[in-house]
Amino acid sequence: MNYTELGKQFIGGDWREGSSEKVLPDINPYNDEVITTFQIASVKDIDEAYKSAHKAKLEWDKVNPYKKRDILEKAVTYIEANEEEITSLIIQELGGTRMKAAFEIGLVKNMIKEAATFPLRMEGKILPSTEDGKENRLYRIPAGVVGVISPFNFPFFLSMKSVAPALGAGNGVVLKPHEDTPITGGTLIGKIFEAAGIPKGLLNVVVTDIKEIGDAFVEHPIPRIISFTGSTQVGSYIGQLAVKNYKKPLLELGGNSAFIILEDADLEYAVQAATFSRFTHQGQICMCANRILVQKSIYEQFLKMFKEKVTTLKVGDPSDPETVIGPVINRRQAETLEKLIAKGIEEGAVPLLHGKITGRMVEPTILIDVNPEMVVAQDELFGPVVCIIPFETEEEAIDIANDTRFGLSGAVHTSNLERGVELAKKVHTGMIHVNDITINDEPIIAFGGEKQSGLGRMNGEWSLDEFTTMKWISVNYGQRKFPY
Repeated sequence: MNYTELGKQFIGGDWREGSSEKVLPDINPYNDEVITTFQIASVKDIDEAYKSAHKAKLEWDKVNPYKKRDILEKAVTYIEANEEEITSLIIQELGGTRMKAAFEIGLVKNMIKEAATFPLRMEGKILPSTEDGKENRLYRIPAGVVGVISPFNFPFFLSMKSVAPALGAGNGVVLKPHEDTPITGGTLIGKIFEAAGIPKGLLNVVVTDIKEIGDAFVEHPIPRIISFTGSTQVGSYIGQLAVKNYKKPLLELGGNSAFIILEDADLEYAVQAATFSRFTHQGQICMCANRILVQKSIYEQFLKMFKEKVTTLKVGDPSDPETVIGPVINRRQAETLEKLIAKGIEEGAVPLLHGKITGRMVEPTILIDVNPEMVVAQDELFGPVVCIIPFETEEEAIDIANDTRFGLSGAVHTSNLERGVELAKKVHTGMIHVNDITINDEPIIAFGGEKQSGLGRMNGEWSLDEFTTMKWISVNYGQRKFPY
């Protein structure tokens, strides 16, 4: 992979340096090596990117829907041809393991394949009218230009989750990846769609930081939708800013998922699923199980089995195929986790397993004797740290699960599937899975959170709805009679 080319801005279909004087190093979180450097984008570059997307969208409007489908499908072909290089990039830029890279790339390919169907699904309706001699036509049309702000944890997928459907629905796009993952979440995607053959300037990628551009990315008059994936705190600000400027916010935010294990569950399977739900990609997934709720009759047995399982997880070099837990994305994340663990212990939590923190390497920590009011049970633990909370009754489990400002994902484990479903219905969350992991995302299933976990729904028909608008055109075949 040519990192030199991918270390530039992609604006108006051209690869060039940003016009700011500031330089952003792209650093490997495992070994501190500099992968490449970016001359970052300025407010002027943001303006040019949005204008370019707006202009190219008019050209995209004229492309036959079947041709649009073919272009999007070519993006999948490009990824398949370069899968090993993309895997290497995920390992180097964000400390993802090979397993994580394969998982993420699979999600990306499925998302693009679904988005490739969108050009053929831009249907309208003809509806009757209350007036004689008149018909009402509803046309599904692109929203216009979409601004996408993506995070560092699954940057390739979580950028593509908005970019591909937005393009498929006929929009222009400007993408701002997280500064810690500017290639995987940004310029790599620009390269993929350039190779696929989209019109020049339809997709733009701007690598910058907030200190340089302030609110310009959201406040710019051109974008009609701002799609943001990231923390609840930042998402709240972006959502308010978008609405203030009459744009639709699409927000996928934080989580504090509860993994509920009832006494009749297959305990060995539940241990495996809970481990995967917490420690995949170092726990840096919004859907990860932050709280494991275990019925008291099996609590001690679960603790023993869970600790044994977690201690087998290899921590270290993400390029090693045996590694399960690599580095967290930056030192700030590691320091935040260290403070949260210390706060939990100060409030009375007991470390069943207390992992070391060295630089960006964070070993697993399991906290027990946690009560639901503790900070570690209320805040999102974006790393390999987990709380285990016992409960007596199903009603208590539901109360604990709902005692959070978040509502993204969850899981219920039981041998009685319908019992699990009925319990799941009572947990205030956008998604919850019976006898499965908390980390689930499928291309045609509605994805999104409740409460402070976000606004809107993504994937399949829901993404098509989010990135389009309905236009009413009425046709009067006669002449109306007016009262004056």
